[in-house]
Amino acid sequence: MFIRNSMEILKSEIENPKSEIKMEASCISYKETGYFSQTVIDYLEDALALRPFYKYRPDINGFTELLKNKKVLANREILFDVLNEQYAKSIQHSTYNTQPVQKNISLLKSDNTYTITTGHQLNIFAGPLYFIYKIVTSIKLSQQLKAAFPDKNFVPVYWMASEDHDFAEINYTIIGGKKVQWGYDASGATGRINPETIRQALNQYKGALGIEGHASELAEIVETAYTKFEKLADATRYLVNAIFGQYGLVIIDADDHQFKQQFAPVMERDIIEQNSFKNISATNEQLEHAGVHIQVNPREVNFFYLMDGLRERIVFENEHYQVLNSEISFSEAELKQEISQYPERFSPNVVMRPLYQECILPNIAYIGGGAEVVYWLELKSNFDYYKVDFPILILRNSGLIIRKEIASKIAKMDLQPADLFKSTDEIKNDWIKKHSKHNLSLAEEWRELACVFEKIKLRAHKIDSTLAPSAEAVQARLKHAIDNLEKKLIKAEKRNFQTRLEQVDYIKSDLFPKDSLQERTENFGLFYVKWGQSFIDELIKNFEPLNFEFTVLTE
Repeated sequence: MFIRNSMEILKSEIENPKSEIKMEASCISYKETGYFSQTVIDYLEDALALRPFYKYRPDINGFTELLKNKKVLANREILFDVLNEQYAKSIQHSTYNTQPVQKNISLLKSDNTYTITTGHQLNIFAGPLYFIYKIVTSIKLSQQLKAAFPDKNFVPVYWMASEDHDFAEINYTIIGGKKVQWGYDASGATGRINPETIRQALNQYKGALGIEGHASELAEIVETAYTKFEKLADATRYLVNAIFGQYGLVIIDADDHQFKQQFAPVMERDIIEQNSFKNISATNEQLEHAGVHIQVNPREVNFFYLMDGLRERIVFENEHYQVLNSEISFSEAELKQEISQYPERFSPNVVMRPLYQECILPNIAYIGGGAEVVYWLELKSNFDYYKVDFPILILRNSGLIIRKEIASKIAKMDLQPADLFKSTDEIKNDWIKKHSKHNLSLAEEWRELACVFEKIKLRAHKIDSTLAPSAEAVQARLKHAIDNLEKKLIKAEKRNFQTRLEQVDYIKSDLFPKDSLQERTENFGLFYVKWGQSFIDELIKNFEPLNFEFTVLTE
């Protein structure tokens, strides 16, 4: 109920959109939110136990050191040529300024140009908000590095996970609390899927946007994206370029013969020698010993065989390389020949994709979410083995967007940004204790009782030393009873403030749908409809990639 009501309010606010948006930014530590793993917190706080698993710290000093030692393996001419070819079709359909992107693609030919990369699956309609936040972090960090190192150029890059085959993870989005899903039975690499069957989902998404504010602008973008291109990768490029092209974001599709040709020697060695399996398995043992929860485990062969409608694992069985769920198999000699002639048919899995990325891009930083940062920590030994520079790992910015109507309720409840991340019950209990005219805490009374029990335990010990545990047990039972009584006092006072406390439920359900972070659920669409491109501008203005704090943006 709360989500539906809040989204109706948002739609009513859209009817009279402002050309500009001004937001007040406040930040809290990632640790304080309670939504990030201990490993991520340890990485940000430079814990000693994690230092062996990366090379440079995520700060300006780290970038200074990396730039002194960076060895670029990428073929810049091939990178320039392939990107121009990939963009040619998008530019034909584009009504947006393509000069910033074209300029950055040209800059990639220069030895003093480096990329700041983030990657993500091809979620339809840009998926949840954190997809947008990843790209914004890349753009903002590129700007900040240019200011810090003016003699060098930094290009933000979005790496499309076009070879991923998990269609169920990308075929839906949540907008206004409603799920819009592409009903289609897909197979093979998602980037090669033809979006011709997406019409029903496209109409539902456009319907959710409404007709006010910037709805027609966004509706035209998604209509062109999903009806003018024959591959989901091309559709996604158009959509993302329409939103971020003006900031010079370069979008790369690594499902390409020339890119794979550069990586072919590594693919051949790794499939035959199983080096990544050995290196990453050893690292994972060390990380587990350090208390890190392992995100991904390597396989003996960390590549798929890729063709239209097919992306299946390669396994080594009976002296042959077998493609699962197919009749395709290779001897070692045939495998080498296949890689040499058709490198595009070999697709790296999650543990080899990062190495592929760093081989074809002049990259110095990778921006990812918490789970991504942790799984990259598993990979450094493999990078070292193949003599590829390990990039600086940047935790993407996280944000919480608070609309004016919700901000007003938060102010009336006298809540601070950090309070919002507490559980609903905890917020209510704290509020009651703060605003009740009665003293609901029995802490002082318990301190007095504890002193009495110390005297009782001392007397019992003098009479019979074996009575001490009995006295402690009585004390523990009484403490439990006192705690329960305090909870009853708070519960009774909650009933007296029931109307006020319902506002907490409203606020929490709006900002944390299904008790999850807003960015992991809600699509950017309705925010864009209300504020247009100024929404993206405001994110870029307020996100600080190297501060590593959670950003709360209040209208």
